[in-house]
Amino acid sequence: MGNIIGIRLEDKNKWERRAPIVPKDVKDLISSNSLNFIVQSSPIRAFEDTEYRDAGAKTSTDLGEANIIFAIKEVPLNVLEPNKVYIFFSHTVKGQKYNMPLLKRILELEITLIDYEKVIDEKGFRLIYFGNYAGLAGMNQTLWAFGHRVKDQHGIETPFLKLKHTYEYNGLEGMKKAISAVSRDIKENGLHPELVPMIVGFAGYGNVSRGAQSILDLLPVIELDPKELADFHTNRSDEFSSKTVYKVVFKEEHMVNSTTGDRFDLQDYYKFGSSKYKGIFEEYIPYLSILMNGIYWSEKYPRLLTKEHAKDMFQSKLMVRLQVVGDISCDIEGGIEPTLMATEPDNPAFVYNPFSKEAKLGLSGDGLAIMAVDNLPCELPKESSSNFSKTLKPYVDLIAKPDYTKPFESLELPPVIKNAVIAHQGQLTPNYTYLKEFLINV
Repeated sequence: MGNIIGIRLEDKNKWERRAPIVPKDVKDLISSNSLNFIVQSSPIRAFEDTEYRDAGAKTSTDLGEANIIFAIKEVPLNVLEPNKVYIFFSHTVKGQKYNMPLLKRILELEITLIDYEKVIDEKGFRLIYFGNYAGLAGMNQTLWAFGHRVKDQHGIETPFLKLKHTYEYNGLEGMKKAISAVSRDIKENGLHPELVPMIVGFAGYGNVSRGAQSILDLLPVIELDPKELADFHTNRSDEFSSKTVYKVVFKEEHMVNSTTGDRFDLQDYYKFGSSKYKGIFEEYIPYLSILMNGIYWSEKYPRLLTKEHAKDMFQSKLMVRLQVVGDISCDIEGGIEPTLMATEPDNPAFVYNPFSKEAKLGLSGDGLAIMAVDNLPCELPKESSSNFSKTLKPYVDLIAKPDYTKPFESLELPPVIKNAVIAHQGQLTPNYTYLKEFLINV
């Protein structure tokens, strides 16, 4: 018998009901590739054990028999088993301090770690992802937060108060019906004059942003070009409509300027980042009612919003229009520097006070409201799992075939997977040796 594939239960929190491979795809993989699956039983998974057994998999309370284990979230240190292959989102590739003990333990146990986040094509786009579902769930949660924030701060009731948390709907279709009902209300009754024009800005245009936009587009939306935003808001008030929500999508060229005076070049920006480009996104913020952040950020690049600028804008009353930031990317103190913490689906937002630099859960109090749920796809567990499984499915057999007792150089993996191997046989692989410095003193 060859390698046995395990599907781990998710136990990071009560919200995590997703599965990396769904029963339908397990059935197809068994029939087409003669693979062997063991699925760890879970009381909360969105798919029942019986569905996996009907697909031809074995279910068990543990994965002792499996030597290749697929999961989604980080695996607890006390659960890791030596010399096995684990595939999950490890959140280690940026040297995240909170997960360095995990990486250290993986090396100690001579585990092979493959990270979905690093399975990318030649242009750097992820090939295995939940992206659009984070956007779908995050847009609804942000509109929910907008409704409650506006009521708390201004005493204004809006149709957004009718929305529920994403996880409270019976899947995506139930959520879309609720958004469509809000749309009808806006078309018939309009928004309160103090909220007009309601402008929603999207930072980014990838899977996350497109998912979020698809939900906003269920409302009566008109799109504006970023270049016309200031003029529209300042000089064209006669065009404002209370029965319209305005949308603006920002690309990299709108967010930064070259410090050398050169014309913007995307590849040049990717190469040089902050060493050659300065962020200018903050000039758009005074015109926005909601900001949706869906971009990947690292320290190489300028932030969208800094703590210092948030303080300056509140002091000068320039941020009074911005009611909520929907930080779907949820990089702690990252692209949205005031994002100090991640939230949970039943309490998805906090208020950042730019003067005390503290965050308070909920939507009351002075400051900037931020929606920062860090596992948004789990609010639509069946749909997001099915989509993720579809993107993962072509690689499962390729991951299952190799003999992992061989050294890294001899592993017969396709390049897109081999480039995502972070650790093997107790060593960081060549692409990830930079992580050694983050493991010092762990």
